[in-house]
Amino acid sequence: MNLADATWTDARDADVDVAFLPVGSTEQHGPHAPLGTDTLNAVSVAEAAADAFSSGRDRGEALVCPPVAVGVAEEHRAFDGTLWVSPNTFRAYVRETAESLVHHGVDRVVLVNGHGGNVEALAEVARRFSRDDHPGYAVAFTWFEAVGEHASDMGHAGPLETALLRATHPDLVREERVADAAEEGSARWGEWVSGVNLAHDSDEFTENGVVGDPREGDVERGEELSSLASEALAELAAAVAER
Repeated sequence: MNLADATWTDARDADVDVAFLPVGSTEQHGPHAPLGTDTLNAVSVAEAAADAFSSGRDRGEALVCPPVAVGVAEEHRAFDGTLWVSPNTFRAYVRETAESLVHHGVDRVVLVNGHGGNVEALAEVARRFSRDDHPGYAVAFTWFEAVGEHASDMGHAGPLETALLRATHPDLVREERVADAAEEGSARWGEWVSGVNLAHDSDEFTENGVVGDPREGDVERGEELSSLASEALAELAAAVAER
């Protein structure tokens, strides 16, 4: 069930085992992909996983919440359109949103993440949310960490994110810009010395915001990524619901 599309009586009467709270970002994704890429991808994975979770159970379903669309993304501030909040603000917003679900009896939550800059903050939110003195339980899931061998190709607006968009929101990919985006982008995230990234902001190592080659992310790959990520999330949701 999609919470934003439901009425309050629908929500009251639903038999919900677990809630998915998609968390993304509004930030640059090169000249070819939309600012909402991370949010769009988190939502699409959450929706596919909710369908898989609900169809595999005799009763109970997964609830998909409205997404948190602004995250920890100050590293992209040099690029127009990027929005960000501080980690403290972000953690508080995500935690309090999840706590409102617990108020209505939905006490198992998976934070479905689409942005690398959110990972550390979400891990802390999940830990604090799940302490013994709190009635809820939460875990954080990042879709591009759950796609097997594809994960090694994760960049920024590169093959994985572009592929998933091509499979789920093809009208939002500016195909005429992909080749130039690849040629003007960077092959690696950051400037590394002795295992340390010397670059704090993305414009220090990529001229157009792209890391990786988006030409390598075709529709077929996007469909495989969607399947891998949503199946992994559905499996995780079952474990969370039964915990």
